Amino acid sequence: MHLLFVCTGNTCRSPLAEAIARQQASRLGIAIDVSSAGVSAWDGAPASDGALLVGIERGLELAAHHSRTLTTELVAQASLVLAMGPQHRDRVDALGGSGKSWLLHDFALGKNTGGGVSDPFGSDLATYRATADELERLVARALDRIRTERSSDAN
Repeated sequence: MHLLFVCTGNTCRSPLAEAIARQQASRLGIAIDVSSAGVSAWDGAPASDGALLVGIERGLELAAHHSRTLTTELVAQASLVLAMGPQHRDRVDALGGSGKSWLLHDFALGKNTGGGVSDPFGSDLATYRATADELERLVARALDRIRTERSSDAN
């Protein structure tokens, strides 16, 4: 399975979600490929300073992150696409992801909330920490759902 997280610039939310998912999946023994992209990303930009600092605090690997623009190819390669906001999901769907794209909130909570993860870009470290806390909770629930659905499919 290949999980793709999508936000705007691919420097804050989606790289944090990617690193959190990779860390949590490793701890849980879930075999999954994880990546991220942005609907308006400049290819090659590093993770934002706030994301890097929060990542260091939490033992997340973000130093090697380089942003990339969401493309039709990236959407096609993904088994599941989790978007940070409705506009991101709309773009994923426009690139052929309809049927495998969700808002992260909706997928994690198992219901249509329409909610998005707020963008910490340009904010203080406390805001980045709050975003990371939210992402940790949502990603944990999303991985739990993936694991549950995989075991149901295997039976």
